[in-house]
Amino acid sequence: MEIKQVTLQTINIEEMKHFYTVTLGLDLVEENEDKFCVAVGSSKLEFTRDNEKVNPYYHFAFNIQRNKFNEGKSWVEERVSLNREDGEDEADFPHLSARSLYFNDPSGNIVEFISRQSTCDTGDEPFSPKSILNISEISLTVPDAIQVGRQLIELDIKERNNEPLSTTSLNFMGDTSAGIFILLVQPGRKWIFSDKISAIFPLEITLERDEKITLNNKNEVVITT
Repeated sequence: MEIKQVTLQTINIEEMKHFYTVTLGLDLVEENEDKFCVAVGSSKLEFTRDNEKVNPYYHFAFNIQRNKFNEGKSWVEERVSLNREDGEDEADFPHLSARSLYFNDPSGNIVEFISRQSTCDTGDEPFSPKSILNISEISLTVPDAIQVGRQLIELDIKERNNEPLSTTSLNFMGDTSAGIFILLVQPGRKWIFSDKISAIFPLEITLERDEKITLNNKNEVVITT
């Protein structure tokens, strides 16, 4: 599984566009007065303005080159403040051979840079936006994780360790060998390295074969192939 594009909502179009194109230096792919889209390696990240009365927030992760975590951390620290938890400003996941750092964008989204030793490519140049490989994770918060998990399984998107779907913990839906996942979760879970709690907000995920997973304003998940 690869994530081709993720479309999220925001009420801060101009501020968000400046952050992603200037602060982080990602290439602008498309824009109009109500949306913009940037390239995230081989993926695209789009923000659109819809409901001005609600300030949505999401968690998503970008894969970065596996030999560039320390450089990437310094690069991020020059531009934003890293989130901290228990006095630490990075997370080590030994069981995944991965390290992560986290920061917030102007809309309060929890942005993660993750370096996976088993799946991410290496790079020879100094860390730059070109060291960001793709969208690695997008969190999908839904009212019923079991029901939506079954919908994803019908798309051949299974839990990474073939464990039973859970209503209380994160379900990593995807292929471990690719290092790309949909994080399926119900509301009320605290995101690590953040004070935010998982909540339901509309989004759209487009996969490599143009399958679309849409969480609409009625909190319904619609899958089109």
